[in-house]
Amino acid sequence: MLNAPAWAVEMLRTARVGRLATANAAGQPLVVPICFALIEGRIYSAVDAKPKHTRELRRLRNVAENPHVSLVVDVWDEDWTKLAWVIVEGTAGLLTTDIERAPALAALVAKYPQYVAMDLATTAGPVLAVTPTRVMAWRMTE
Repeated sequence: MLNAPAWAVEMLRTARVGRLATANAAGQPLVVPICFALIEGRIYSAVDAKPKHTRELRRLRNVAENPHVSLVVDVWDEDWTKLAWVIVEGTAGLLTTDIERAPALAALVAKYPQYVAMDLATTAGPVLAVTPTRVMAWRMTE
């Protein structure tokens, strides 16, 4: 399980979007917003059917070259007493079997109703799995 305060784990469970940071072998960074699901301490994100130039996404190439990633989930508000963030550092890889993919896709469909209409279970491209190695969390008020 994640080594993080309960509020931070809940924030990861319920957040609608995160920002995934990857870097290629040369260290060139890329940060992209992603939909994701947290299952038993791992984070999953699928390449879905939203319009893209290609499904061979740079983030996937980066992970193939350099599996070290970070995911940031945050709450920002003009009322700074509501500020909070969680950063998950870890290693990422692509799920390769249907046995691995099925629970990840089911969790994504359960979290995002848009994926039901998209029929994610049959239209998903690669599924990325992040195994956390470190979790940092901060919020303005405890």
